[in-house]
Amino acid sequence: MIFYDRYDAGRHLAAQLEGYRADRPVVLALPRGGVPVAFEVARALDAPLDVLVARKLGAPGAEEVAMGALAGGTALVDHALMSMLRVSNEYLQQIVTREIAEMARQERVFRRGRPPTDVTGRTVILVDDGLATGATAYAAVQSLRARNPRRVIFAAPVCSPAGTELLRGVADDVVYVECPPDFRAVGFWYRDFRPVSDAEVVDRLEAVAPGRVSA
Repeated sequence: MIFYDRYDAGRHLAAQLEGYRADRPVVLALPRGGVPVAFEVARALDAPLDVLVARKLGAPGAEEVAMGALAGGTALVDHALMSMLRVSNEYLQQIVTREIAEMARQERVFRRGRPPTDVTGRTVILVDDGLATGATAYAAVQSLRARNPRRVIFAAPVCSPAGTELLRGVADDVVYVECPPDFRAVGFWYRDFRPVSDAEVVDRLEAVAPGRVSA
């Protein structure tokens, strides 16, 4: 299936997550691309919506290749890949410093002073627009565990087989619409995969009323 856009993908994903409605879950989106998808999931499940800011540590000259990821207090680094790409620790630290600054900026812009949603004892559905290597999602799930949820479900409209296998090692469930053996890239499965702006993220988050999402 090729999705029209992230909202269309979110509606299809929500149908796969209907079984979690009785858990009264919290929906967390990985910004920015995961927010439109998560908005539709939260609206369908009548669930609160928030973001979990995480950042990929991209390889030099190939930002789509993840050498690791940051989320909350969790930092994951693929030292074998770093060695293969001949990336120095100094260069890695530059990337980490840059991404920490961007995470702080996103937290400030997206939250506007609101504290993170309390997920203690709750079922959390962590949503992105797709899962490729799984590095960022893996770090995000690990950081969520420190917030004591009852269980963590990772969900994305399209997932790579390798990413799905990786996430199954840390999440309680991995839910998707498509997991094609010829995955290629996340954007390949969308007709409209334009970047999501900060303004769109803020708009979707501000559409949230207590316990539900407005149209």
